[in-house]
Amino acid sequence: RTAPYELVGMRRTQGWVPDQYVFFAARFSEPFADVQLLGDKQAVLTFAPDVRTLTIAVGLSSVSVENARMNSLAEVPELDFDAVHARAVGQWRKALGDIVVEGGSRDEMTNFYTAQYHTKLTPNLMSDVNGEYMGADFRVHRSRSKQYTSFSNWDTYRTQIQLLSMLAPDVASDVVLSHQHFAEQSGGAFPRWVMANIETGIMQGDPTPILIANAWAFGAQDYDPFPLFQIMRRNAEVPGAKSQDVEERPGLKQYLEKGYYNASEQLEYTSSDFAITMGQSALHACGDEFASWRYFHYARSWKNLYNPQTGWLQSRNADGSWKPLGEDWRESTYKNYFWMVPYDLAGLIETMGGKAAAEKRLDEVFVRLDAGYNDPWFASGNEPSFHIPWVYNWLGRPDKTSKVINRILNEQYTSAPDGLPGNDDLGTMGAWYVFACTGLYPMIPGVGGFTLSTPVFDKVVIHLKHGDITITGGSEKQIYTTALKLDGKPYGSTWIGWDALRNGATLEYTTSAKPSGNWGRTQLPPSYE
Repeated sequence: RTAPYELVGMRRTQGWVPDQYVFFAARFSEPFADVQLLGDKQAVLTFAPDVRTLTIAVGLSSVSVENARMNSLAEVPELDFDAVHARAVGQWRKALGDIVVEGGSRDEMTNFYTAQYHTKLTPNLMSDVNGEYMGADFRVHRSRSKQYTSFSNWDTYRTQIQLLSMLAPDVASDVVLSHQHFAEQSGGAFPRWVMANIETGIMQGDPTPILIANAWAFGAQDYDPFPLFQIMRRNAEVPGAKSQDVEERPGLKQYLEKGYYNASEQLEYTSSDFAITMGQSALHACGDEFASWRYFHYARSWKNLYNPQTGWLQSRNADGSWKPLGEDWRESTYKNYFWMVPYDLAGLIETMGGKAAAEKRLDEVFVRLDAGYNDPWFASGNEPSFHIPWVYNWLGRPDKTSKVINRILNEQYTSAPDGLPGNDDLGTMGAWYVFACTGLYPMIPGVGGFTLSTPVFDKVVIHLKHGDITITGGSEKQIYTTALKLDGKPYGSTWIGWDALRNGATLEYTTSAKPSGNWGRTQLPPSYE
């Protein structure tokens, strides 16, 4: 207790995120006469008997009580609940107006705006109003940009960062800089999964280079890419490189020397290497063509996992022998992770025996949509499967893409409290839902562009910094696209580049209740072989 109207303190966690310090300063609208501490986690405050209404404003900081007080006074200057509530409602209405949809049922509208809401809950602001924050080296730093935290990058690189970069490139640029600061303070490598100022080491792969390349590709470029590229190189080339005490690419030495490792980890590494090498990434801005060639070489190493005897991608021992088919698939199965080559699907399809074989295998995956970690069918609720419905577009079967997406949206998502098929994972599932409903999906790591499917709503307007994307003609019932116009001109491909959309565009769909016509059957999305 520092004043009759204020209570301050600090909490240090010792659990999943150890040594997280949270300082607080709580202001009360009425003075309290007494405070009793119950251990080190609870306090009982006593107020005058005639106090009936109490308003409390709590400021938080990772740095100090003084900063927590400063944050509270700056962000909630008045102890007026109605005023704060009205301001919050106004800010959320503006935020949820970034994408406006028309048509659809009440449940579909509820699901869509709830999903959009989920995408905006994280990352969380770490820095105080004076720019100070607790760094990854447990020292106080001050940044001119905003420092963010809560990064589940194994999840968010797939959907959430692309949406954030489109709608709020200034925020996404600060998110990128936040990763740079964290790496520089924590030992020189990019982290995988950050909470507060701690690298938790959760999940696998090297997702942060993909996240940064995706941010760059979708318009978040307010930073110098060169130091970011140097950190990417450390992650990708230095065995044992760490962020805090977490080794960021286990097995890197074997991967670099022999070209194979545990399958699901290697497929994450190859996507990361591909994202580094892409022209839209920070690498291109640094002009290092030799490095581009080098990383593209490693991105191709997914082929070393293909076992012609089984017809599947498969883990290998250090001596080159094959591990059992079911080993090393993180939160998934070999039948789902098989499609984790989103940048070279044409090569994958050719390797497995052609389009007919690939279509048959996809049909078998979609026999069900509710897989757990060890089930061989499609997992609507987990990230390694998120992109698979759109693989049909690489076979010239956009009708099957739209049919499967329609099934997922109707069978796996509801407006009930338990209406999600899995963990939202810091906006990743919410962003998947938003993209699926708008008919745009950011499929290829580090490449600005979308593979297409039939939108759910009659009209979608996506408000961007330099213009609006207006999408019309979508349907939840007539789910098959028969024709598409881009800015009034016929458009026959199931891929559209970000450059065609970034300054505003119109997409006009013609749809039917049954598959018909040749739209999307011959002009296939890109592959990089």
